[in-house]
Amino acid sequence: MAGKGINVRMKRPVKKAGDKKRREKVQRKRLIALGVEPAKVQKLNAAQVRQLLKEPAKLKSK
Repeated sequence: MAGKGINVRMKRPVKKAGDKKRREKVQRKRLIALGVEPAKVQKLNAAQVRQLLKEPAKLKSK
């Protein structure tokens, strides 16, 4: 098989659902540690949680 290179059998690892849930859980705990109410954090979806964590300085100023 000429032209395919040395690492033909190597591929990127598959993302797992359990790892995703663990990451989301850790991110929610970070928001609570920054002072956001737990009830409010529960209502947020994953994209909203990530957006809030991008700028934690804004959360602490509130």
